[in-house]
Amino acid sequence: MSAMDLARLRPNVGIALFSREGLVWLGRRAHTSGPHNWQFPQGGIDAGEEPLEAALRELREETGVATVRLLARTAGWLSYIFPPDHQGSKISKGWLGQKQIWFAFAFEGEESEIDLGCNEDVEFDAWRWAVLDQAVDHVIDFKREVYGDVAAAFRPLADELRTDRAP
Repeated sequence: MSAMDLARLRPNVGIALFSREGLVWLGRRAHTSGPHNWQFPQGGIDAGEEPLEAALRELREETGVATVRLLARTAGWLSYIFPPDHQGSKISKGWLGQKQIWFAFAFEGEESEIDLGCNEDVEFDAWRWAVLDQAVDHVIDFKREVYGDVAAAFRPLADELRTDRAP
């Protein structure tokens, strides 16, 4: 991809939120038909905002979750291109796709903290805990490669959390 194309990718963050058992949070995108309508929280980086700040803000806006501990982040950008038939405001603003820095957080709160209606722009209408590798099978096609990279990067964290909870 050329430098010009990279400049046309919207700066974005993605969040893998892990339970104490090493499962990952998946949200079902509101107003989106299935079956590939489950994903991790994600969103744009605002002007002047650091990626970690954006990740914490997006997580809070989309899920209500604020009680987290940073586990890791990807070293660089992971990216995807929107397919030609993709509809949405990002394409109308001239973006070819998104480049993302991914963060892994441990959820340290209670499940009652999760509130999908905490923001007037509801992103998700349902949520569940899943094995990290399952996320790849439930996300929309054009994001699958990035989700595979995220799963590979954060799999040791999921394994460690599961091991820490073993009897």
